[in-house]
Amino acid sequence: MDVLNAKELLALLPHRHPFLLVDRITGLVPGERASGFKNVTLNEPYFQGHFPGEPVMPGVLIIEALAQVGAVAVLSLEQNRGKLALFAGVNRFRFKQIVRPGDRLELSVTLTGRRGDIGKGDGEARVDGKLVASGELWFALTDPGKENGN
Repeated sequence: MDVLNAKELLALLPHRHPFLLVDRITGLVPGERASGFKNVTLNEPYFQGHFPGEPVMPGVLIIEALAQVGAVAVLSLEQNRGKLALFAGVNRFRFKQIVRPGDRLELSVTLTGRRGDIGKGDGEARVDGKLVASGELWFALTDPGKENGN
């Protein structure tokens, strides 16, 4: 399994601060699966309003962090380099535990199917080994600037 540092991660993903939600890729099998983590800190801009005095990482951002890890699995294939991996949908997502500042969000996505430019994967987010969220992510690959990708 490959490991990607921050520079290698930025070469694959188009996301940048404050929307890059992965700090490091800790395992990668291109086209099959990827794992990584996000260190959740109180400095995140969303904690100013979610919620004052009781900071909680929004569930939708946990899903986005998983999607970014899944995108690494897809975009690391040579034939997909330079493409965008866009959300096509989510299914059966469940949240089991709150994620707070100071947590290390462990992220893993296993790709489970693909037909053409549409694919899906199963994602899991954990903190201290405990499952905090899981579900199915759908993606669509497109070339940057394509009208139908929006």
